[in-house]
Amino acid sequence: MSTRTYEIRTFGCQMNVHDSERLAGMLEDAGYARAESDAADVVVFNTCAVRENADNRLYGTLGHMRPAKDRNPNMQIAVGGCLAQKDRDTIVKRAPWVDVVFGTHNLGSLPALLERARHNHEAEVEILESLDVFPSTLPARRESAYSGWVSVSVGCNNTCTFCIVPALRGKEKDRRPGEILAEVQALVSEGVLEVTLLGQNVNAYGVEFGDRFAFGKLLRSCGEIEGLERVRFTSPHPRDFTDDVIEAMAETPNVCPQLHMPLQSGSDRVLKAMRRSYRSERYLNIVRNVREAMPDAAITTDIIVGFPGETEEDFEQTLEVVRQARFSSAFTFQYSKRPGTPAAEMPDQLPKEVVQQRYDRLVALQNEISWEESKKLVGRPVELLVAEGEGRKDAETHRLSGRARDGRLVHFAPTGATDGEIRPGDVVRTTITRAAPHHLVADTDITGHRRTIAGDHWEEGVRPKTSGVSLGLPSFGTPPQQPAEQQGCAC
Repeated sequence: MSTRTYEIRTFGCQMNVHDSERLAGMLEDAGYARAESDAADVVVFNTCAVRENADNRLYGTLGHMRPAKDRNPNMQIAVGGCLAQKDRDTIVKRAPWVDVVFGTHNLGSLPALLERARHNHEAEVEILESLDVFPSTLPARRESAYSGWVSVSVGCNNTCTFCIVPALRGKEKDRRPGEILAEVQALVSEGVLEVTLLGQNVNAYGVEFGDRFAFGKLLRSCGEIEGLERVRFTSPHPRDFTDDVIEAMAETPNVCPQLHMPLQSGSDRVLKAMRRSYRSERYLNIVRNVREAMPDAAITTDIIVGFPGETEEDFEQTLEVVRQARFSSAFTFQYSKRPGTPAAEMPDQLPKEVVQQRYDRLVALQNEISWEESKKLVGRPVELLVAEGEGRKDAETHRLSGRARDGRLVHFAPTGATDGEIRPGDVVRTTITRAAPHHLVADTDITGHRRTIAGDHWEEGVRPKTSGVSLGLPSFGTPPQQPAEQQGCAC
């Protein structure tokens, strides 16, 4: 009997990307192999309910899958993630050729649900209302040889009126520090150089076990892990941002000078309607304090344009905060209704043409600021972690691409002091020669190239595979080295 193959298609945020790594790890532990072509035996859709038209995109894609399912009845289609948690039985009603539907709280059920659906010859729908198993206890097949996601918590205790995530992910559940640090150590033992600590509200970490300074301590503990060169985190909430976190960022050498902190609006009136629990001056004070501690920090944000009831005055206040904050970049969104959120029922929903016009003005302003800030870096030396697939024009420009420590994307000429071929996962040093609003260019010779284990693994086609980590330890500090058989097999 041949090995059954799988393919996972991921929509949405970083949390979904990380969940997909867990799904892949479980399927491989259950005997499946990753498909090398489009003809997978099992296709898993890990969905998002936050992005605009997420449901139309899913059902359109499922419609395109039906002919393949008709040709091969043994093929299985599974739908999980936030949209599955929200729509539940609706998915099977609208797409009866779907075999399995599972939610955000029971990722670990997927292999069993697939087997049950094959045995019973009918769709299996299992949606839990609370977390079954913390995702970190599940195995993971990592996508990157050099960079890894590490979840510190799941869920969110906030009640932002535009957001459906708390209803789909549940209340915040925190991992113990020892579990997090053990997973980071396992990744580093596999050659990973960079980790991103992940949570819906990452700096509220510790609320469940009563330590409001837990996130700053966690950053400092990451600094003690030998071989871990870069630490990032996303996304913090301004309400929970404390000075000890800024101090930990500035004083821990491997924590990158980068901060992504959603603003959403610069109008205090709109922030109140959003239930964002901070005001614009509080936000700007955090930005000032970060820049005082780390003058070269790159600060990015999220902004929603056209929230119900937003006036021209409100929008001008947003533009003013953008001028003062001088973000290196911003993810800007036009407000759209999300069924099930309080904002969807609010009066004074704005006409599309008004939202579009304001959105265009905001993007133009932010592009101007981004370009001005990028120009300040021309002539500066920069250390890059070489990336895979980040430069869409690299083939025609004969460049490679990498990320600076502050998170900026740099396209560079792979000439100069090279130690053989430059691979994703290697580290190079070069000098910025040109700036654009959304990237930098280094067309001078590189001044240094360090080959890494991550680069070796990328070249060999090896990706980290980590076992589930569940130590239940509330302590901080460098975790003990795990026995080799517990660190994953790097396959």
